Amino acid sequence: MPAPYRAHFRGLGAFIPPKVLTNLDLEKMVETTDEWIQTRTGIRERHVAEKGQSSSDLGTEAAKIALTQAGITAVDLDLIIVATITPDMLFPSTACHIQANLGATCGAFDMAAACSGFPYAVSVAEAFIVAGIHKNILVVGSEVLSGFIDWKDRSTCVLFGDGAGAAVISRSEDSNSGILCSYLGSDGTQKDILKIPGGGSSFPTTAQTVSDGLHFVKMQGADVFKVAVRTMEEAVREVARRGGITVEQIDCLIPHQANSRILSAVGERLGMGPDKVYTNVEIYGNMSSASTAVALCEAVQHQRIKKGDYVVLVAFGGGLTWAATLIRW
Repeated sequence: MPAPYRAHFRGLGAFIPPKVLTNLDLEKMVETTDEWIQTRTGIRERHVAEKGQSSSDLGTEAAKIALTQAGITAVDLDLIIVATITPDMLFPSTACHIQANLGATCGAFDMAAACSGFPYAVSVAEAFIVAGIHKNILVVGSEVLSGFIDWKDRSTCVLFGDGAGAAVISRSEDSNSGILCSYLGSDGTQKDILKIPGGGSSFPTTAQTVSDGLHFVKMQGADVFKVAVRTMEEAVREVARRGGITVEQIDCLIPHQANSRILSAVGERLGMGPDKVYTNVEIYGNMSSASTAVALCEAVQHQRIKKGDYVVLVAFGGGLTWAATLIRW
């Protein structure tokens, strides 16, 4: 029996801190060149938060835009879910900070699925709505990765940027559109190829962990590349299968913006050209959980998505995790 409700994207918002860090700026900070970075990643520049600017600050601004677009206020929210791996602090959750900033009175919690965080959080929001538990849920992907980067490590410091994206997901009885299905996956046996090892119970913060650089992003790039391409391709095919459509019917793919080579490889494997694969990695870099949220917002703004289109969000991240969401716009 079909569910009586469907979850719809009612409003979208994005906030990118204005400060830009270009490849030429990085040339002065670490042994690299603009040509080296662009050839290997496709990234020209990224945005970084100002000192003292937190994930909740960025997320709050994106949320305000999403609420305005949705035509509701913070008091209309039933739940706030924030996807982040760069929380304001270990606790309370970044979601509680955003709740306070917005003046909302609902439940709030964080999710940590690394770069897959936004589609993971969307799937949780969908489940609450389809079950008839909530009507309006705010989902935010927000990261200040610049505070967790070793700016002397050229293999990672060139990749990441800061930003936030948000979506208001609401209950609807329109069965012809909305979130059709989701697919979530993980492989904990590969947990060590992309991680921030310090700061948790395995390596609590000490002078030694700071000295050893354990609080910075660590990545085995070649391994991540292979897994990213394979898992994102498989996730797109699986979510299409679950939704009863073919890959050829997908009108717009919103992938995690890791680097241009990964995006090109995924598109080629799926038989999708640049006209179907939305990218903005060249100007933002990898914003982890904010990546797909911001890209979805921009794709709608730039009219790359229109009513009736089949849209797929797909991402992979540390964990390893991967996720895909099929939407009829």
